[in-house]
Amino acid sequence: MINNSIVLKKLVLFAVLIMLTFSGKSQEGYKQTIRGTVYDKQSQQILVGASVYIPNSTPQVGTVSDEKGNFRLENLPIGRHTIQISFLGYNTITLNDLLIRPGKELVLKIELEESVLSTGEVVVKGYSRKDQALNEMTTVSARSFTIEETNRYAGSLGDPSRMASNYAGVITLSDNRNDIIIRGNSPIGLLWRLDGIEIPNPSHFGAPGTSGGPITILNNNLLTNSDFLTGAFPADYGNTITGAFDLKMRSGNNERREYWAQIGWNGLELGAEGPFSKNSQASYLINYRYSAMAAFKAVGIDVGLLISNYQDLSFKVSLPTKTFGKFDVFGIGGLSSIKLADSEKDQSDWTFKDSGENLTDKSKLGVLGLSHLYFLTKKSRLKTNFSVIGSYVKTTIDTFSVIYPNFFQKLREESSEMKYTLSSHLTTKFNAKNTLTSGFYYDVYDLFYKDSLYHRGVYEKDVNIDNQLDLIRVYSQLQHKFSEKASITGGVNYQLLTYNNSYSLEPRLGFRWNVRGNQSLNLGLGMHSQVQPRMIYFVQTELPDKKIIQTNNNLDFTRSNHFVLGYDYLLNENLRLKAELYYQYLYDIPVKESLSAYSLVNSGTDFYIKREDSLVNKGTGRNYGIELTFERFFAKNYYFLITASVFESKYSGYDGIERSTAFNGNYVVNALGGYEKKIGKYNSLVFGLKSTLAGGKPYISFDKSKTLENGEVCYDWNNAYEKRYNDYMRLDIRLGLKRNKSKLNIEYSLDLQNITNRKNIFIERISLSTGETKKIYQMGFYPMVTWRIQF
Repeated sequence: MINNSIVLKKLVLFAVLIMLTFSGKSQEGYKQTIRGTVYDKQSQQILVGASVYIPNSTPQVGTVSDEKGNFRLENLPIGRHTIQISFLGYNTITLNDLLIRPGKELVLKIELEESVLSTGEVVVKGYSRKDQALNEMTTVSARSFTIEETNRYAGSLGDPSRMASNYAGVITLSDNRNDIIIRGNSPIGLLWRLDGIEIPNPSHFGAPGTSGGPITILNNNLLTNSDFLTGAFPADYGNTITGAFDLKMRSGNNERREYWAQIGWNGLELGAEGPFSKNSQASYLINYRYSAMAAFKAVGIDVGLLISNYQDLSFKVSLPTKTFGKFDVFGIGGLSSIKLADSEKDQSDWTFKDSGENLTDKSKLGVLGLSHLYFLTKKSRLKTNFSVIGSYVKTTIDTFSVIYPNFFQKLREESSEMKYTLSSHLTTKFNAKNTLTSGFYYDVYDLFYKDSLYHRGVYEKDVNIDNQLDLIRVYSQLQHKFSEKASITGGVNYQLLTYNNSYSLEPRLGFRWNVRGNQSLNLGLGMHSQVQPRMIYFVQTELPDKKIIQTNNNLDFTRSNHFVLGYDYLLNENLRLKAELYYQYLYDIPVKESLSAYSLVNSGTDFYIKREDSLVNKGTGRNYGIELTFERFFAKNYYFLITASVFESKYSGYDGIERSTAFNGNYVVNALGGYEKKIGKYNSLVFGLKSTLAGGKPYISFDKSKTLENGEVCYDWNNAYEKRYNDYMRLDIRLGLKRNKSKLNIEYSLDLQNITNRKNIFIERISLSTGETKKIYQMGFYPMVTWRIQF
């Protein structure tokens, strides 16, 4: 539980900031601009002459896109506006409740879809489907999301992962980390993409082979609308059996310079964007962030919390040319370090009464990408990416006890990876009915893994390599629209791991049928596969004659078959009901004969992956369930989202016995909503609420007698995952204020995290000397204040 004085200080600070906000004089007539570019959705060619207007405005406010596809609506009053975009032969779309504020222009990328029944002389009207993915090849188990939603949802803290945990089929059972569990699958299977480049775990304090951490490196001030997928992916998504975050980074404003500053849970940050010159369409976008807690400590402010040091930088430079296409250079980078030292605490606060440990962890991540978009013809475009990605982790653990007070070096681990990727993607829109996309990825990994763990009187090394892996992937997919009501997408994905010549050929199929104008049936099925966590291939074993061998070199991919059937009912353009039924069969999962209940499918429950040797691809698993979503998109100042998932997640180890996986919570229910109340002409109060109830996490209990006998942690594998922690419950509340001034806007928010102070269990620990077990609890009630200014 956190110190009450800290809570009081935060609440007082929040109140003072609000009072200071209202101390300025009110001004009238605040105006802002909405501008953007109109494209054909499939070909990405600009559309000249598209009509852009505000419905029911008097006098009519509107314009048409110019010879470059650009449009501009100027001198619009501050607040929320609805715009409609139409073009001959294309489906009209309506964008509701767009928020414009003094400190930032609203720049939009509008994508219109050509009507299959187009005659070139009519405008086809239809709903703007907010629920459908941006990737038009996706038919099921996908949702687009706006960056405003990562700020709007209570408990999200500006983190896309925490926001996505509200969606059906998704669960996160840790207040301290943002790992994403999808349909009972391990979080290590999650695929991350940023502007088409596949990136590793984008979290501070992330470890190789994991997909989350306490703080995201991604900065939502730089992101734009993106996709989140949970199964039965189209063919352009490879090397995943779980889910995909397909994130997009926006380009900087290419007409005027804008700035922002923010302080909150994710840190202290400063950002800027703008054109390089008045005569150039090139733009930049950059943001730097530093740990707020570390900054407070540096100036002598004691907040009474564990201090973690981290900083990150994100940027994007966009360089359009008249002849050679568009170039983008972008990147993210993060540095993290933390020290958890029992030796610096009172003995009563040690991990155990008679012993403790000191842990230090340092990590680095850097992503640099170059993207080139070139239009070969009016119907074909080629996008080529090259990226360099580096990651580094170093961990040390020293132990001590009352009897042996000197520090004992128990563990040392150091790992780094460099990844070089070249990819290219060709999209051709033959006509309104047919679009073909094909491409390839070539990944080269330079790997360095080294560790040392004291075990049974000697230091053992699980991995100690400096090696290289190459992964080649090729895909092709075609979408055919039979009519405005029905379409089919078929494709194939091929993967080859050159290290041991493992390969997979994966057909994919998706179908969408609009039974009525507002109801649709959706189908997705296909084969999927994933490379094992890279360090697993190099786990080594020392033989009695001291010879070192690697027994996992020839591991094949983990494979799965997906089947998803969905029903989508759009009650009106802002209200929808969705249901999905799914079945996933997994096979070729690495298991171990001498530890017959073990399966790699359960990895991802800790901050690291347990490295077992002598693995074989003989394990299986299955995930099945039903998901329901009832959602009202933000309109008329309020929204809500209610999701429910009931599922089973099972696996079989080497012994063939079916057990619950470590992620088989059986159910999860999320309910959240929010309301904005206008105050005066330019300000508004924000209220948000989120509640989560999920089934308890299965775990393997300790074998106390063997632990004491062997002097090392031993588990009761005979009863693996039969016990469960208590059900997970959490309630979050968000209070906020949005304040507009003449040329800037300010936001304050107070997030009351876990307001009921529910003590959800994180893990259990056991003392090697006494056999005492101790529960480690997750974060209790904690208020978080955020302040942001844009100008």
